[in-house]
Amino acid sequence: MREYMNNLNDEQRQAILDTKGYVLVFAGAGSGKTRVLTTRVAYLVNEKGVYPENILAITFTNKAADEMRERLSSMVLGVERMWVSTIHSMCVRILRSNIERIEGYNSNFSIYSEIDKTNVIKRIITAMNLPTDKNEKYLKNAKYFISDCKNKDISPEQFALRTDVRDISTYAQIFSRYNEQLKKANALDFDDLLLVTYHLLSEDADVLNYYATKFEYIHIDEFQDTNTIQMDIASLLCSYHKNLFVVGDDDQSIYSWRGAEIKNILEFEKNFNGAKIYKLEQNYRSTKKILDLANTIIAGNNNRKRKKLWTENGEGDKIEVKIAETENEEAAFTAFKIKQLMAQGAKASDFAVLMRINAISRAYEQEFTKYAIPFKVFGGFKFFERKEIKDLTAYLRILINPLDNESVLRIINTPRRGIGDKTIETLINYSEQYGLSVFDGIVDCDMLPLNSGARAKLHSFKKLITSLMIECENKPLIEVFSTVVEKTAFMSQFEDDTEENYGKKMNVNEYQSAIEEFAKHNEDATLADYLNSITLSSDTDEIDEGNFVSIATIHSVKGLEFPCVFISGLDESVFPVSRAQSDDNDMEEERRLMYVAITRAQRKLFLTRARSRFLYGSRMPTSQSTFLNELAPKLGLVRPRPAPTERRVWNSYLDESNDTPAPSSSMGYSSSAIRSFNQPKPQPKTVVTGGYKSGKKVEHTKFGVGTIIMLKGSGDNLIIDVAFPGVGIKSLAVRFAPIKLID
Repeated sequence: MREYMNNLNDEQRQAILDTKGYVLVFAGAGSGKTRVLTTRVAYLVNEKGVYPENILAITFTNKAADEMRERLSSMVLGVERMWVSTIHSMCVRILRSNIERIEGYNSNFSIYSEIDKTNVIKRIITAMNLPTDKNEKYLKNAKYFISDCKNKDISPEQFALRTDVRDISTYAQIFSRYNEQLKKANALDFDDLLLVTYHLLSEDADVLNYYATKFEYIHIDEFQDTNTIQMDIASLLCSYHKNLFVVGDDDQSIYSWRGAEIKNILEFEKNFNGAKIYKLEQNYRSTKKILDLANTIIAGNNNRKRKKLWTENGEGDKIEVKIAETENEEAAFTAFKIKQLMAQGAKASDFAVLMRINAISRAYEQEFTKYAIPFKVFGGFKFFERKEIKDLTAYLRILINPLDNESVLRIINTPRRGIGDKTIETLINYSEQYGLSVFDGIVDCDMLPLNSGARAKLHSFKKLITSLMIECENKPLIEVFSTVVEKTAFMSQFEDDTEENYGKKMNVNEYQSAIEEFAKHNEDATLADYLNSITLSSDTDEIDEGNFVSIATIHSVKGLEFPCVFISGLDESVFPVSRAQSDDNDMEEERRLMYVAITRAQRKLFLTRARSRFLYGSRMPTSQSTFLNELAPKLGLVRPRPAPTERRVWNSYLDESNDTPAPSSSMGYSSSAIRSFNQPKPQPKTVVTGGYKSGKKVEHTKFGVGTIIMLKGSGDNLIIDVAFPGVGIKSLAVRFAPIKLID
């Protein structure tokens, strides 16, 4: 037996050695599921003689797929011949080779992003002359209905028969037109990648036979996240050899909003006769105290397979709770804690601040900036969604698919070439009237009811694009990019010497660097290969790749782990969200989210909330989260008492005592098991200010030079209010702020 089979526990080993038929492994958080999956693949190749090209391994993020390939490369030869990828990447690979068997498509299809999808639907709504005051409602609902229907394989005609949706005929018409527009553009959205692959496999016996016989062993990670179509694809692919190995955790099923069906894992035995079930409950990640909290939370759910995490790790540190007065104080507490732990040797990347909704991230960004804590917000503005990057990507997409309407319309006047909105509107109307793509309409521009000047500009654009297609056809990938930038005079937009333009130019340089890096590691890659890689990428692929604190939604960090985790916003209607109060299924998913958040922590865990919070335009008092109430006995929470004054709150920020019971308001509890952040601290007899005085100047690394206007506290607890020109007044803890006195 190979070395990689050592250090496995009995349950892991049994699952790995069971190589025939249908196998489901319930893998609790931190139980080593990736090790089990990769070791099983290595065992099949090295011990059972299975050819690498006959193995398929599917996961749900690029990061997980890369990690799987990296682990396998140290265990077996021939990893490059295996299919190890996300399910969307697998579908793209199948479609690039076979989509021409479906009428109306060719292998150079574009993959439309959510922004492309939004733009198509907006134009459809405008063309339908719907009431303009309801456009946003129609857009939001149409996007949801279209995605939901595709995930469940419901056609526009079937959708139109529903009786539970107002304006159903309108939405069905939008849905139908949307499908027509994409097919005309030789484009697929993300849902189509799955749906079209499913129909190709289920309706074309030759294609199904090829892939079903090719993949002798199929492995699927994170099986609890599969939707109906993904489940059906898996069933088709394993229909010949009937060897399907899936790993997942129903307690971590948190994606129902994007179509994930928890019943796929809970009903696995019913769907696959003779399936064998294994449970991995030993956790290698967290301390006993952290797992105790996780087990307590998830035990409140009924719709689950019973299991209980345990570990041979130590008891670990106490779980700390912070009940702040406001969201700013909540964030300041987190900043101070991180600074304290970093002073003791921790790295910024050791920390994650997790939240249910990203609307509460602002206070953390503000406080971390104050104290020079490096951070990155995930779920925010992705690199490939920046305007200049999307513009360049549109040029690249057109080179392989000129039918891509969204890309043509995006760059028809970028950089500015005098093609106005009226010309573009005329072009779109002509193209739709004659069933043409927008680029075909440009080719026919002499037929358009336009003046000679407008026609000349369209001719010039057509000449530019066609010359680029010819010139770039046989060029290496990096030369294609350079040619596009040069021939389109793309950088001419940023000639003015402004900070914004400098940033845009740097982004273009970063894009070129990214392409060079991709080309270096993928020597024979085509432009289509590169566009696939960026279209299917995610900003969360970058989490834990740099030395910064991760501020992220809980959905963004599933599968990751951090030495220290702060779970923030534990207020009712924030976490759990308000809609969960009236729906048992939603509440169970919220509890699974809390379970996922807790089990991201390896050694330290902090739970925080605020008695009042500014959300959605107004400040409102909050009540304590259901989850904190459920955990109260484990945390030693005491009954509420009157809230402290603002001065007491400020003094409590830096109170390092660890075991004084804390007072609290009727809107929450506080912990006797932790230091009291709200307990008034006796004032020192000697006020120590270290030279800081009202009227003195200080320099902050981010905010510049400001004037001290007020002091609070003393010594290590000294807080100064500083007025920074153009920034405003900032309250800073002298002990942690990156400031210096200016004489």
